[in-house]
Amino acid sequence: MQKKLIALDLDGTTLNNQSQITKETQYIIEKLKKEGHIVSIITGRPYRNSHYYYKQLTLDTPIVNFNGAWMHNPSQKSFNHGYHKTLSKDLALSMLSLKDNPDVQLIAAESQTSIYIEGEYIPYPDFFPEGIQMSKQLRPDILQEDPTSIGVFTTTSNYQKKIEQSIIEKYKGSVEVRMWGGTTPCLEVVAAGVQKAMGLERIADYYNVSRENILAFGDQENDYEMIEYAGHGVVMTNGTKRLKSISNDITQRTNDENGLADYLKDYFKL
Repeated sequence: MQKKLIALDLDGTTLNNQSQITKETQYIIEKLKKEGHIVSIITGRPYRNSHYYYKQLTLDTPIVNFNGAWMHNPSQKSFNHGYHKTLSKDLALSMLSLKDNPDVQLIAAESQTSIYIEGEYIPYPDFFPEGIQMSKQLRPDILQEDPTSIGVFTTTSNYQKKIEQSIIEKYKGSVEVRMWGGTTPCLEVVAAGVQKAMGLERIADYYNVSRENILAFGDQENDYEMIEYAGHGVVMTNGTKRLKSISNDITQRTNDENGLADYLKDYFKL
């Protein structure tokens, strides 16, 4: 089989509902790497809480974080094929007004190395891997850099559409809003034009892999452009209806049933 580029979303796809990569998934991915296929993580998560999955899978490939806003290769300090898209700090601070909405539990502005927060809500156990005390307050006197993304976290997805619409109307074409997080809903705000397919296309270009040889796996709205761009876009059976409508295929099992590993095993006849 020709060499494939396999693009993996994390939450709701590669990770089970306990935010873990199972032994079976790890074993299958290792086999694919040994056969010469390229595996890359493309996630809405920042690198600070996705790096341990990168290390667990012993990857040396580029990774895409913040829904496409940052593409880099942690294993190569001299990697110059990446990019980093930011928002203005003034825009980030203006989003503090969203905290007036009782459904908004946490606003988190993230840079490559720091997180600035308003609220004490912890979306999922490893959101603050070194503890919430390591974060900084999202305040004008403290935020002195342009962030990569702003995450707006709610306890349920019931009011996300309404909040998303209010963000789109207020910032009129200067931002993109994407939903991710699986069971932990997050509206992530990034610079206009940023989405996962941007990072995937850059990785494919780096390895000289054509679109027809790209497999992409996802489950949420923030995976839409990536699934559409890939030659073979696969949506988890636990994924959204809209995403399934543009997919080339759907897994038989959910992310909590080793659905990714099961699909890869059958597709590559392992």
